[in-house]
Amino acid sequence: MNVLITGASSGIGRDMARYLSGKGHDLILAARNVEKLKELKSELKTNVEIIHCDLSQDNAPFELYKKCRFKNIDFLINNAGYGIFGEFHKTNLTDELKMLNVNIRSVHILTKLFLKDFKCANKGIILNVASSAGFMTGPLMSSYYASKNYIVRLSLAVSEELRRSRSKVKISVFCPGPVSTNFNNRAGVKFSVPSISSEYAAKYAIDKTLEGKTVIIPTKIMKLGVVASRLAPIKLLGAITYNIQHKKSR
Repeated sequence: MNVLITGASSGIGRDMARYLSGKGHDLILAARNVEKLKELKSELKTNVEIIHCDLSQDNAPFELYKKCRFKNIDFLINNAGYGIFGEFHKTNLTDELKMLNVNIRSVHILTKLFLKDFKCANKGIILNVASSAGFMTGPLMSSYYASKNYIVRLSLAVSEELRRSRSKVKISVFCPGPVSTNFNNRAGVKFSVPSISSEYAAKYAIDKTLEGKTVIIPTKIMKLGVVASRLAPIKLLGAITYNIQHKKSR
């Protein structure tokens, strides 16, 4: 397979690249940090192309698609994303809009553009990396939680459309809890609950996607948490999440 991974310079994206290369797949890796991409490329055994891409910029998703549309992409992984911590009225609007460009707009655009190609070919896989936050309300990280809710609902809706049309194209959404990456450093918080390793998250997400699973949630604790979030009253869920997020503040 030829695989395109966004946000591939670190964390889950980096470890997805390592795992997929180890399985013999050729890669196109996109991220802002070209030097880290070059370091990653040097350790991989399959064909790897790197693309500098800042998905917070308005035209970046379209440019990335143009560079990749004729490269016979079989598997798109929308992994790029980050969070911003703080009360909604205090967080910086410009920073939030850039985050929403990465977390929502780029995923929406790339999913739509590649999906059209995949539908025409009647083959292809899309993996959207969301979060268990995509099932919850997130005071103190309101925009981030809302962005992941969007990705979860978009992916589920597209999955049902594909099922109804009996398409061989598949879409999955990965919804982990805390993962040991640079995410919390960028968001300006610290973990308040145990995290899984980035390597485990990457392998689990890839394996379950290739098995055809739509909603992918690692660990029993997070699966129980997602179920509980569906049953809890909305106000209570918001209060619980606030207390969890407040413990993260430094």
